[in-house]
Amino acid sequence: MENTTVTKFDDIHPAPDALAMIHGDATLLVVDDDKPFLTRLARAMEARGFQVATAESVAEGIERVQAAPPAYAVIDMRLGDGSGLDVIEELRQRRPDSRALVLTGYGNIATAVTAVKLGAIDYLAKPADADDIFHALTRETAEKAAPPENPMSADRVRWEHIQRVYELCERNVSETARRLNMHRRTLQRILAKRAPR
Repeated sequence: MENTTVTKFDDIHPAPDALAMIHGDATLLVVDDDKPFLTRLARAMEARGFQVATAESVAEGIERVQAAPPAYAVIDMRLGDGSGLDVIEELRQRRPDSRALVLTGYGNIATAVTAVKLGAIDYLAKPADADDIFHALTRETAEKAAPPENPMSADRVRWEHIQRVYELCERNVSETARRLNMHRRTLQRILAKRAPR
């Protein structure tokens, strides 16, 4: 699914002072399972002075973080093999000073807010353009988005993601388990339980 906003990435040139806005370590990890978006965003961020590594799944994102925790990260909340929250949690453990930005394309802002609670500096709705992403990553820490008083728990966010995939698969347990890379019985147990708070 192509986003027209994304096609602007190649045409946007960084401001002359863009490099000065990146403090010290310019390593950036971009995690997104939309390959055209991932490629364009990586190119746009390289043009702005970042040293970009990419990943297309939660598993690959976690591997990259474990191998070389980046100073910056742009992580899609919803990935084919799970939630971007897992990558954020791993990054927070490996490099607490990293600046992670969450991209969310599926409407429930509360899930993105949970990511902020876990340590992300901000979240943007997809499609987001390169300038918005760059400014969110490089603005002063004091400007960090404030989480609400009662955000959803990480368990609730994961439960909601599972429910959405289940609905997308037309309530087919086997297909949902396959897409989530989860054992069928484990999924059935989760679906049988009440939503966590």
